[in-house]
Amino acid sequence: MLLSIEGISGAGKSTLRDRLLDAARAEGLPLGHTGQFSWLSLPATRTIVRLRSGLRAVDSTKAISAVRLDLDLHGRHNLAPALARGHVVADRLTLSTACQLALVHGLPVTDGVRQLAHVPAARAKLTVLLTTPAGLCLERLSRRATPRRFGEDPDTAARLTDLYNQATTAWAELTGLPVLRHPCSTGSELDTLTAMCLSALRQAPAPTARV
Repeated sequence: MLLSIEGISGAGKSTLRDRLLDAARAEGLPLGHTGQFSWLSLPATRTIVRLRSGLRAVDSTKAISAVRLDLDLHGRHNLAPALARGHVVADRLTLSTACQLALVHGLPVTDGVRQLAHVPAARAKLTVLLTTPAGLCLERLSRRATPRRFGEDPDTAARLTDLYNQATTAWAELTGLPVLRHPCSTGSELDTLTAMCLSALRQAPAPTARV
C-alpha cells in the first residue's frame, strides 16, 4: 500500500514518517519510504526547483505537464519497485505538488489535483493530511537551524493550509480513496496517528508491483 503524508511545513510529516518506520520495523511489517519527486527528468527538475522556490519557470500548462511527467516517472521507476517489496510511506506526494502549483501559478488547486490524480502508479491508497495549526508549525520551524524556505512565513502558511484542505477534499471526491485529517500537535496525537496508519497497513493486501 502507498500511504502519503501531506501538510504544510512543520506539521509533523517527517516525525510521523519516522515513527511509522520504527513501529513497522519493530513488528516486522515491510515499510519503505520515499519523497515527493523522482528527479529523473532534467526539464521537469528545473520546473520543480523553481516551483519550490516560489518562482514561475514556464506557463501553467507547461508546469503541470512537467510535474505530471515527474510524477509518472516517480510512480513507474521508484514507487512500483518499492511497492513490490513492501508498503511505502511518502513524505509529501501528489497533493503537495498540486498546492505548490496553485500557490505559484495562481491556479485553482482542484485543477492540479484533477491532472495529477490520473497518474495511477503514484496514487496513494491512503492520504493523511496533518491539520496541525499554522502557528504551531511556524513555531517549530523557528527552532530549526536551517533558513526559512518559500512558504514558511505566516501569510503563505495560512494560504497553504487552505489549499491543502481544498486539495484533500478534491482528491477524495475524484478518487474515492480514503483521507485521514488529523493534527499532529502533541505526543498523544502522534501516537493516535501512528496507530491508525499501522492499522491501515496491516489490513492492506500483500504488496504487489504496479505497472
